[in-house]
Amino acid sequence: MHAIVMLPPPEKLLEVINLQTEIAQLGLDLGGVMALVAQRTLALLSAEGAAIELAEDGDMVYRACAGITAPHLGLRLKIAQSLSGLAVTGGKTLVCDDAETDARVDIAACRKIGLRSMLVVPLNHKGTIVGVLKAVSVQPHKFSEIEIGLLQLLSEQVAAAMFFATKYDIDDLFYKATHDDLTGLTNRSLFMDRLRALLSSRQAQTIGILMIDMDGLKQVNDSFGHRIGDAIIREFSNRLGTSSRISDTVSRLGGDEFGVILHPVDSGDGIAAAVARINSAIAAPFSFENRGYALSASIGSAQFPDDSGDINALLEIATCACIKRSGVTGRSRTPRLSGLDAGQTGAALRFGVIPPRPHLTAGCRRPARPGIGRPTAAGSTDNPGNGGSEIPQQRQLFLRFHTFGDDLQA
Repeated sequence: MHAIVMLPPPEKLLEVINLQTEIAQLGLDLGGVMALVAQRTLALLSAEGAAIELAEDGDMVYRACAGITAPHLGLRLKIAQSLSGLAVTGGKTLVCDDAETDARVDIAACRKIGLRSMLVVPLNHKGTIVGVLKAVSVQPHKFSEIEIGLLQLLSEQVAAAMFFATKYDIDDLFYKATHDDLTGLTNRSLFMDRLRALLSSRQAQTIGILMIDMDGLKQVNDSFGHRIGDAIIREFSNRLGTSSRISDTVSRLGGDEFGVILHPVDSGDGIAAAVARINSAIAAPFSFENRGYALSASIGSAQFPDDSGDINALLEIATCACIKRSGVTGRSRTPRLSGLDAGQTGAALRFGVIPPRPHLTAGCRRPARPGIGRPTAAGSTDNPGNGGSEIPQQRQLFLRFHTFGDDLQA
């Protein structure tokens, strides 16, 4: 006797199909695809949280997050002690109806996130299970077979993106998932992963965090085109990298947002010295195709353990300091455009990085900017025009309706 297949509602299937178009627009930006899928999972499954976890060195690592999992980007769980790890080792879709009574889950992590039920679907990359796509809810018994089918369809889209974005092996996959496609810098996911690891180390030294905000990108894109905007982003990234030490982590956190982890750093003037190096490196005008662009930066900082021992508090302190230095009140921000000399037009840009975080107070929250609206959980480029990737050949979505009884373990 054949199992009864519960088909998702037509409007939900249409959402999945439309998502395929958005994924194609992101091209080879695997981090952006992962962030987008995590974000879309919320509405598609009416879930409070979603994550894409990759299996790395015995851990399941949160590489893209949305909803209630967002504050935990970069979180690591042991493969052998989590439901996601079991899904990877067993290659099966798993459902947890109630984390409080399910012995398979990492209950401490579940309580930290605030979830009660979850749905975990393996991600298959070239015949190897490399991670999971997970939906979570604060309600027990949240997910039915319809949600299982929808999440499996989304997992196939992530797997397809992995296939097109990586040409060689598993190492290439992890690099693409943790680095920005346009600049080659580490992305938000790896930034948070390294920061969590440093703060949790028993031998933790003094650590500095810089948030750097780059304003005016939209105006450059509108005035000169996205190709010029990409060139400016790459130049700024190069200067940021060359002015930092090999032990530091330099990341592009979003379209016009960058962050630096200074480790180790002198508790005296170490952060001030780093800021001075960055300002000096980006002070020289940038010339591209016979036009000059003046680069400048707004930089905020925080120091562990002097300012705080909590990761969210440190990020908020650095963010607020960056906002204060840029002169932004939280209500308006008008970047200036000016010529470098009488015969040449230049865009005077102010640069910086503030990852959008729901825990920020109203006085520190950055206003939404036109043209910047893509989810940035894993390292996507906030500005849709500055992804820096070519769109691969159109990928067709083949909707398959699964017989869930064959691969589901509740």
